[in-house]
Amino acid sequence: MTGTNKFSVSRYAPDRGAWGKLTARDSMVRRLDWPLLFSAIALSFIGSLLVWSATRNRTELNQGDPYYFLFRHVLNTGIGIALMVGTIWLGHRTLRGAVPVLYGLSVVLVLLVLTPLGATINGAHAWIVIGGGFSLQPSEFVKITIILGMAMLLAAKVDAGDQVHPDHRTVAKSLVLAVLPMVIVMLMPDLGSVMVMVVIVLGVLLGSGASNRWVFGLIGAGVIGAVAVAALGVLDQYQINRFAAFANPELDPAGAGYNTNQARIAIGSGGLYGAGLFNGHQTTGQFVPEQQTDFIFTVAGEELGFIGGATIIALLGVVLWRACRIARETSELYGTIVAAGIIAWFAFQSFENIGMTLGIMPVAGLPLPFVSYGGSSMFAVWVAIGLLQSIRVQRPLTA
Repeated sequence: MTGTNKFSVSRYAPDRGAWGKLTARDSMVRRLDWPLLFSAIALSFIGSLLVWSATRNRTELNQGDPYYFLFRHVLNTGIGIALMVGTIWLGHRTLRGAVPVLYGLSVVLVLLVLTPLGATINGAHAWIVIGGGFSLQPSEFVKITIILGMAMLLAAKVDAGDQVHPDHRTVAKSLVLAVLPMVIVMLMPDLGSVMVMVVIVLGVLLGSGASNRWVFGLIGAGVIGAVAVAALGVLDQYQINRFAAFANPELDPAGAGYNTNQARIAIGSGGLYGAGLFNGHQTTGQFVPEQQTDFIFTVAGEELGFIGGATIIALLGVVLWRACRIARETSELYGTIVAAGIIAWFAFQSFENIGMTLGIMPVAGLPLPFVSYGGSSMFAVWVAIGLLQSIRVQRPLTA
């Protein structure tokens, strides 16, 4: 098929990046999605308070400085926002041309984790220690490159007007691109990140308009793969114990089930209004492990109560709502696919993180977007916000 279609690039203003010469009426500032930006900033601000509460008394972690984690969380957020601005400045279409380089770099970084440069932190061998107390988790950036790489392949012929939907051969190529880094991450093993990547791939395929046979086929392959992983002993024992504890929390209440049980106690004790910031007994008593990272939601539940927890969920809902709107408003398939991948990423990771603190999902070691402490995760989610903003800023001028 030739000619133009609804995804034709010709309907767009020339790609000058998001900082191109727009009229005052169509300035970049006016075209930003402010509800999306404010919601992300609010989540990071709430996260800084929760991280501070969870770590101010943890002398074995904060090196005797009660502000240690607060300062670093704010610094990570600031760097993340700077990365967002840089992403908007470059523009998602400019990054489209850099995808091969970005993809290759992300694969090299995850491979380095499997070398002596890799380090084990909190039971997961998924890090590269940089020095000065800083470390890098490459799998967080792989999520972005999978989205960009698959979008580049799936949208190429459609945006050029040669196809209405990606053909089977193109879909197969995009899946090969996604599977390679996923296999490497699985070898670490970092099961939580792989789970997110699988959901991202499904979201990307749904957003691309590819045949549903691919989606159902991947779901079936995922089930078979999960059984094979368990049978072949790829998972570490602590990961197997986590799933066993999820199936039966009373199986090992002092071991694998301890985190989940303590998390539920903390959230349940918060009631409607919570005990007040810095006043949670579970938090100040340090009963919940990794409370500044994976179990940050327990601080909100205990100290801010149902209202605080609901506020975080509502803000995440606003982020997803605005991302869905951006995906719907763009006429460019590449932008639609990128937004769809980010939506799938944020939605699943948020549900998994909050769900594991409530005991309705297995513990998978995933941070809560924008809220949990962690540099790599914070940088990645803010780059994703930059991509969403770039898609909105560079939407058709006729929209």
